[in-house]
Amino acid sequence: MKTITYIVQMEIAGDTAMWTRPDTGDNPVSYPAPTYSAVKAIFESVMWGPAIEIIPLKVEICAPIQFHNYYTNYGGPLRKNENIKKGNCYQLSATVLIDVCYRLYAEVVPYKIKDKLPQAAKNWDKATTSPGHAYQEMFTRRLKRGQCFSVPYLGWREFTPSYFGEFRDDTQIMSDMEATVIPSMLRQVFSEGYQSEVAYQYDTDVEITGGVLMYLKGDRSC
Repeated sequence: MKTITYIVQMEIAGDTAMWTRPDTGDNPVSYPAPTYSAVKAIFESVMWGPAIEIIPLKVEICAPIQFHNYYTNYGGPLRKNENIKKGNCYQLSATVLIDVCYRLYAEVVPYKIKDKLPQAAKNWDKATTSPGHAYQEMFTRRLKRGQCFSVPYLGWREFTPSYFGEFRDDTQIMSDMEATVIPSMLRQVFSEGYQSEVAYQYDTDVEITGGVLMYLKGDRSC
């Protein structure tokens, strides 16, 4: 019997994006394309449902990769205790992307570990014969209307999109982009699913070919 898959897709663009490489420390640098977990979060920002799981498949890069120096005053919890007490900020420098545009693709599957789900999600799961298909239909309707569960963002919350929605006719994949291999790319921080503890997971030797990044399948943690 042929297995039915349920695919969701969307386009997102913005003035600035930051897909942080963890190995770049205090002066973070962006990957050229969003991480697996970032794509997952963007889809979930349009429609979130704990009874299903979003499995990112690929990203199509639809604008030239342009890195840019970015500076901001950081006032978050990672400051030294002395600076927090005095209310002092420090200047954070980062290497971000500008004028980005991506087409995102993901598969929708029922969430397998159901014991951690809230009761409302369990009830919805029991009442739905095909959770993946139901989510796909609702996601598509919401995307057309411009509705979202939370405002999507491009890596950092201050980098909101200039556009998110259905594919636009004039958007073109950067098929002539030079092939790139990312030796190690963050996959997920909470890799064990809903309400899990921190469990970092990475993909190795991730390729961008013809402007397309295909996410590796299976457990590639290291």
